[in-house]
Amino acid sequence: MPHVLHPSERERFRLTLNTDDRPHPVENILAVATLVLGVVAFVSTFWVAAHAISAWVGTLGFGVGLYSQYVSATTPQRSLNIVGIVGSFVGAALGIAHGGFLPHP
Repeated sequence: MPHVLHPSERERFRLTLNTDDRPHPVENILAVATLVLGVVAFVSTFWVAAHAISAWVGTLGFGVGLYSQYVSATTPQRSLNIVGIVGSFVGAALGIAHGGFLPHP
């Protein structure tokens, strides 16, 4: 069992969403989109005047994230989905609390 103690040189660290070594392009795009929408919704809550952006992007991110979680194939995809869904939820909730979906005139 020396191969267990010393991993081979062939097995280097790879940052990938396809841990099952099969391509999942649609699922990967959905997971990354969920993460980006969640970050945008969360970050825009720091400016109260951007409440419409937070509300709309957060709601969109929450819906995309739920669908992406439903069709996800690997654990890294699910991890990105959860982070994006939580960010989207917080962004949507604070956006609605700060003024809702319509910008103030």
